Amino acid sequence: MERVRKYGTPPFKVAVIHGGPGAGGEMAPVARELAPEHGVLEPIQTSTSLTGQVEELKAILETHGDPPLVLIGFSWGAWLSFVAAARHHDLVEKLILVGSGPFQETYVDTLRESRLERFTEKEKLEFDAIFEGLSEPGTEDKDRLLARLGALTRTSDSYDPIANHDEAFDDIGLQGHVFQKVWEEAAELRRTGALLQLGRCIQCPVVAVQGDHDPHPAEGVRVPLSGTLDDFRFVLLEQCGHKPWIERQARDTFYRVLRRELT
Repeated sequence: MERVRKYGTPPFKVAVIHGGPGAGGEMAPVARELAPEHGVLEPIQTSTSLTGQVEELKAILETHGDPPLVLIGFSWGAWLSFVAAARHHDLVEKLILVGSGPFQETYVDTLRESRLERFTEKEKLEFDAIFEGLSEPGTEDKDRLLARLGALTRTSDSYDPIANHDEAFDDIGLQGHVFQKVWEEAAELRRTGALLQLGRCIQCPVVAVQGDHDPHPAEGVRVPLSGTLDDFRFVLLEQCGHKPWIERQARDTFYRVLRRELT
């Protein structure tokens, strides 16, 4: 499996960090869009531990990038970038968190309820069964479960997606075992408050970009981070779901925000 893909020309000063965990390739459209103006790295995370993923990312940025870099982290990748910036100040110039999960446990029920109310009864049962299967160490075919989870949430998490937007997604193979191992550890980090506390160690500017239709609640990102970080700004995109780059109404605004932050 590829460990990193490169877009544009050196120096590589920007990196797009995919979500999941275990969903490598989903940020390829963003990397391609920015490549005419910036050298962009797309690391592919394969480690089955949080610390392993941080160190894996560190090695890729040091080997292939020109630190410090701007990290554009999506969903789980927003958390990973957050932790990496807290632990390795010299590698990160700025954080751009896109569609981040909430940073405090108190917002998790809001996320779950927002998603479930967009499902049919059959989809609700399937969603719960998939999460249960992914969390069980002995479950076989976790890759298939993760793929089905992605299909369900693409429907619930989108507002007005561009037709055939999945054609731009470079699927390099979903890794269900990575999801199970890393998410378990990350969820515990949030539950204990240690995830948010890492923000006290972040020295670079942080910008969070969230869609107003994203079930990941905007307040679960804006409120905790504004009270923790020294240099923080929040951007709410209207008529936008979890993945701004696939949203018909918000895509152009999203890229304007990115280009402004990268200038």
